[in-house]
Amino acid sequence: MDNKGSFLPQEIIRQKRDGATLTDAQIADFVAGITDASVTDAQISALAMAVFFNGMTPEEGAALTLSMRDSGTVINWGDYGFDKDAPIVDKHSTGGVGDKVSLMLAPIVAAIGGYVPMISGRGLGHTGGTLDKLESIPGYDAFPDVEVFAGITKEIGCSIIGQTANLAPADKRFYGVRDVTATVESVPLITASILSKKLAAGLNALVMDVKFGNGAFMDSAPKAQILAENIVRVANAAGVPTTALLTDMNQVLGRTAGNAVELIETVEFLRNPGSADQRLVDVTLGLAAHMASLGKIYSTPSEARSHAKAALENGRALEIFAKMVAAQKGPIDFIENPTKYLDIAPVERAVYVKDTGFVSAMDTRAIGVAVVALGGGRVNPGHAIDHSVGITEIAQIGDRVDRDKPIAMVYAKNEADADIAEETLKGAFVVSEGQPNMSPVVTNVIEG
Repeated sequence: MDNKGSFLPQEIIRQKRDGATLTDAQIADFVAGITDASVTDAQISALAMAVFFNGMTPEEGAALTLSMRDSGTVINWGDYGFDKDAPIVDKHSTGGVGDKVSLMLAPIVAAIGGYVPMISGRGLGHTGGTLDKLESIPGYDAFPDVEVFAGITKEIGCSIIGQTANLAPADKRFYGVRDVTATVESVPLITASILSKKLAAGLNALVMDVKFGNGAFMDSAPKAQILAENIVRVANAAGVPTTALLTDMNQVLGRTAGNAVELIETVEFLRNPGSADQRLVDVTLGLAAHMASLGKIYSTPSEARSHAKAALENGRALEIFAKMVAAQKGPIDFIENPTKYLDIAPVERAVYVKDTGFVSAMDTRAIGVAVVALGGGRVNPGHAIDHSVGITEIAQIGDRVDRDKPIAMVYAKNEADADIAEETLKGAFVVSEGQPNMSPVVTNVIEG
């Protein structure tokens, strides 16, 4: 019997507001309402806030994850000519500032024998999104048919697309509402959002990059550990072998934050890895190592890392990135001259601090917010962003700065926006006399 007619979203919201445990059926009804639009944005926001304050049991979290997964298509790669044990692997980051890792990671893993069908998201809050970055490339088709997506993955080894209307559509709407209602930092909601998409993608293995620090949604390592353990537990229970890396987001990852500017850094990373920011290298190769070992391409992460490093250094990963961009209707010569195709905002502003010394800390979130304020992120789900704005040459912790060496370069669409970004950046860096202690970027590995 169909009980949808008796479904009252406000009753589910009230129960969760008052700390009750929701049933699988109630959660499935609410998710169905998100999908068919019988539940309003206001009601989604209200439930998200109730979950934010009251949490969910593991059973509620699993029910939410699976209901959102089943709100659309679940890919079966066997339908597209893949063996059932093929190393179909992916990675997901919980979000950071300057995190362009997916762009170089997918071709690196493809270069050592993996298949990486990566479904990426847009920016969330102060963090950037891989999809937004790729849409900086003129012509790039981020929403191909599943058949095309599978064909590119099989032929080239990787394809990075956006979340289509057919894959976890309930999450796509939920995600957009959470972004603008201060309900992002919720373990069950983050877990369900991530895993509904990844489980719908039919993966054989998943590696999580769970970030912590002042630029992450989880502001401390213990909070990130809880999230990582929850994701690993739910994913493995759902049949997808999953490992999580905890990574430090107390500073910008790499030297750029924005969309087009991060693509330029990506190409340079793949072209000249020896000159790349070491923290960016460590995160990328660490994730590649676990993807390849979890996907059974190599027996250990150590062995996989050495092969991933070789594929990066010998140019094979760069070659695959170029093929992927061309296969998805981007320029065939994009890697030869990315600045030919990427628009960069016209107002260039060097930012200096008055102190001389070493960068000892930064307010990473403020830097991410500065990019959003420039127009490089969203303040509502339907907001169009400016791919051309951003920040480059961002000083890292341990760098020496003075009145002649900028802490960053701002690219803005007008002088007024540049003024605001400059003031934000000046207040975001702490400069001290002594060299600070340096901490590793990958701090823990959580295995299922």
